[in-house]
Amino acid sequence: MAFEPPQRLVRALGETAPDGDDWLERLPEAAHQAVALRELTVERVQVPGGRSSLVVLVRRADDSPAVLKLAPPRSRPESERAALAHWAGAGAVQLLEPFVTEGVLLLERLHPDVSVRSLPEAKALLEAAGTLRRLWVEPPGGHSFETVALRTGRQAEAMRATASGFGEVAALVDAALAAREELLAAPPEQRLLHGTFRQSKVLAGERMPWLAVGPDPVVGECAFDLARLVRDRVEDLIASPSGAATTRRRVKRLAESLEVDQERLRGWTLFRAVESGVRALRV
Repeated sequence: MAFEPPQRLVRALGETAPDGDDWLERLPEAAHQAVALRELTVERVQVPGGRSSLVVLVRRADDSPAVLKLAPPRSRPESERAALAHWAGAGAVQLLEPFVTEGVLLLERLHPDVSVRSLPEAKALLEAAGTLRRLWVEPPGGHSFETVALRTGRQAEAMRATASGFGEVAALVDAALAAREELLAAPPEQRLLHGTFRQSKVLAGERMPWLAVGPDPVVGECAFDLARLVRDRVEDLIASPSGAATTRRRVKRLAESLEVDQERLRGWTLFRAVESGVRALRV
């Protein structure tokens, strides 16, 4: 079978590596090797798929369904593997193989076309929040996961550089960076976080109704993780004349349901929203 990368993946990698990336060139051969090593039968490549990995629906030698995922080093697949191993299926998709192949994960098959996002908004937020709560555990001892401080530090530098060329966003960037500094001064807890949690990252399963996929794990306070969920379905918020009020209600509701400080959630939401917008402007 030809492992043609979906155009969504090609475009996304092109945005983050404008000078080219030989991982895409090596991907078809790497996929063939991964399939042969595990004696898998390929059903299809998941399309449109994700923005950071090739996802292939496969069957194992015993005919059980699974997912083969191949990701470039910059997507930190080994960090994802470590987080999934630590969660051991509690709220997240399960790893299906004990051995390690660089950049390749064999995962439990969920329903790839059915995410929490398919539910009405109120129900979707409720189910997503419940899934996220199960992921917030103590990180393993001696872990090598990136911290919120380090990740947002890199992002802050990029935000400053971009803002210098786009004066109209300077005030927003200043506010976001000030919020970050204040939040990092006294984090209330250190938990293993999903890192890029949103409704589309929660898929329907057989073992449990909803399970999280595609983490970019990081260690820090829970409000950082929840902030990405606050601005989910952002296109609907922008299009609605009541978008600002809806967002404020969402912050309050999510903070109360997951026992997260509301002001800390508001602060991280500000930082993550501005960082995302500035990154899009830069691209």
